[in-house]
Amino acid sequence: MRLFLVIFVVCAVAQYFLPWWIVTPLAFAAAFVLPAPGGRAFMAGFNGVGMGWFMLAVWFNVKNEGILADRVGQLLPLGGNGWAVVILAAVLSGLVGGLAALAGSWTRQALVRTPAV
Repeated sequence: MRLFLVIFVVCAVAQYFLPWWIVTPLAFAAAFVLPAPGGRAFMAGFNGVGMGWFMLAVWFNVKNEGILADRVGQLLPLGGNGWAVVILAAVLSGLVGGLAALAGSWTRQALVRTPAV
């Protein structure tokens, strides 16, 4: 839960001011610093980045009355549905965040020795 909250807050704030790809190194670093098993790290990254991206996409979509999302929805095979674009963006960004957090967790497991119990 702590890893999810860190990824969610840090990535939501950072992606508002920085380029979209900043979530990848942030999710990687958070999962590297805060130990979590691979599956939990992936889910924390997926949910943290995906929810942060979804909230910002919804805010921007409502703010501009869905004009941009509707136009992008016409380019993709989504039937011009702007809200489908918002959900698709959240899922894709969640996958990016989840894979970055998984890589951070696996890197930590490979580099940091844990004492045998």
